[in-house]
Amino acid sequence: MIVFDGICVLCSGVVRMVVRLDRKNRFCFTTAQSPLGEALFRQHGLRTDSYETNLVLVDGAAFTHLDSFVAVMSELGWPWRAAKALLLLPRPLRDGLYERIAKNRYALFGRKDSCDIPSAELRGRLIG
Repeated sequence: MIVFDGICVLCSGVVRMVVRLDRKNRFCFTTAQSPLGEALFRQHGLRTDSYETNLVLVDGAAFTHLDSFVAVMSELGWPWRAAKALLLLPRPLRDGLYERIAKNRYALFGRKDSCDIPSAELRGRLIG
């Protein structure tokens, strides 16, 4: 499951990309703003007043920050699995890079007033 900021243009774009690449339908999605998304954020000790990370759940393991992106890409097969190379970066550098983008994502990529109306393909995989 991928829990993402539904009003973030960058986050929504990544979700659309994953839907397109995830031919085996491994992932389902929910927005962080939904009751389910907020509950999952709380369960994993994440803030629910500011969604500065995605939460990815794979086989019961929770991933945040850049590790969440790597976890998703790893499940999509080659060539996306090559994103695992990012794990060679020390965690403080990985998290710092992710946090810098996350804190500036609205300025860099924009934000919407509300969540998108999902495509038919995404609608079938959206929970909550």
